[in-house]
This record gives sequence, C-alpha cells and structure tokens, in this order.
Amino acid sequence: MGQPVAFFEITSTAPEKVRGFYTELFGWSAEPDPDMDGYAMVDTGAGPDAIGGGIGPSQAPGDTGVKFYVRVEDLEAGLARASELGADTLAPPMDLPGGYGRIAVVSDPDGNPVGLWA
Repeated sequence: MGQPVAFFEITSTAPEKVRGFYTELFGWSAEPDPDMDGYAMVDTGAGPDAIGGGIGPSQAPGDTGVKFYVRVEDLEAGLARASELGADTLAPPMDLPGGYGRIAVVSDPDGNPVGLWA
C-alpha cells in the first residue's frame, strides 16, 4: 500500500503577500499564529478529511516554494531509503510542536523538496 500525502507547505520571503494570494484565489482561511513566528495553518474549507497545509515565512536561504509531506511509518527508514535513491537530506529529523510527530525534508533527483512525516 502506498503512503498518503498528508500536508502541504508554502514558504515565502513575503508570506503575507503569498497568504493573501492563496486565500483570495481558493477561498482558504489562514490566520498567522504569533506563537509560530507568523506561520499560518490553512483551512481549505474542504472538510475534516482534507489534506491540511500551512503558509509561512522562509526560514533559510533557498527554502521558499511549495512542498508536500508524505506520511511514513518510520522516519529514519524513510530517510535511509530516500538516500539510497539519491536524495540529499535538506532538513534533518525534528519534532513537531504539540506532539504532532516528526518530520524531515529530502530532495528528489531534481532537487525539489519532499517532506517525510511520521
């Protein structure tokens, strides 16, 4: 069985502008949370089974853009498999606040970021 896409993330050096673009274009709501450095959790309005997302400020040079996160059962095994397939680790494993699990980010063969979430 395949692994589901579980989350999307949009990061920008101008997060307010980007957040306005996506909320106006798609009718999403996304209020920045000051406790999360202005990161906004996105409600697409598609119901409780919809894939969630976030829009926030860039944290490092070159990390702007859109990425998706895929659920994996074992984060370290997912990282090892991605490495075997030629991926570089862009962000090492880290715990999410609130007990929401752990994530890491790798690059695909073209350098696109892909998140792993366990």
